[in-house]
Amino acid sequence: MAGRLEGKVALVTGAGSGIGRATALACAREGAKVVAADIAVEGGEETVAHIKRAGGEAIFVATDVTQANAVQALIAAAVAAYGRLDCAHNNAGIEGVWATTADYPEDDWDRVMAVNLKGVWLCMKYEIPQMLQQGGGAIVNTASLAGLVGAKRLAAYVASKHGVVGLTKTAALEYAKAGIRVNAVCPGVIHTAMVERMFFQRRSQVVERLAASEPLGRLGTPEEVAEAVVWLCSDAASFVTGHALSVDGGLYAQ
Repeated sequence: MAGRLEGKVALVTGAGSGIGRATALACAREGAKVVAADIAVEGGEETVAHIKRAGGEAIFVATDVTQANAVQALIAAAVAAYGRLDCAHNNAGIEGVWATTADYPEDDWDRVMAVNLKGVWLCMKYEIPQMLQQGGGAIVNTASLAGLVGAKRLAAYVASKHGVVGLTKTAALEYAKAGIRVNAVCPGVIHTAMVERMFFQRRSQVVERLAASEPLGRLGTPEEVAEAVVWLCSDAASFVTGHALSVDGGLYAQ
């Protein structure tokens, strides 16, 4: 039986670890040729190696999503390698520092916004023209549960992820009739390196409380988010656009 992304070309940013790596592997498993992008070269190359060992096809492109020329080169590399771009998971992101709003360092604020929000916008800026030439495509942006609700001491992260949700909805409306679907995933507390940096090393008791507060009673996995991304990219979600899909164990429903 053919995979859900059979014959498609899928781009994943932040593919060197966590949700990005899980999505890249899932896309390859479902039949896509994968373009894995990350600023972390070793991690990105390792993701591609995993895909190839499993019999898939993939290339790695080192990319800083905050730089327009780098993102433009990434899309060009994808098209040069595989001739088209059908799916894009704009996933690269950082958490920033812990600080209250008034004490948040300006340099850190600017960095979080550059990666999490500008980076997503730049990716769409260069993905969309390619998809328009082809007659359609599917884009999934990684937002966060923090793109739907507030969270203390994470002002830049929360603001950037709310921005991703708004940007997703706007692009979805602009390009719906052109055959380009644009959605977002909003992960809750997922067991990734980022969450370990945010909670495990500093506040292990916070993680325990977060897991206990989940209706499902545990943290999520990158693979569970990847499954949502693959579905949104697939033809099974052909009537879904402009949606921010929570993948959070029911946390947002409380």
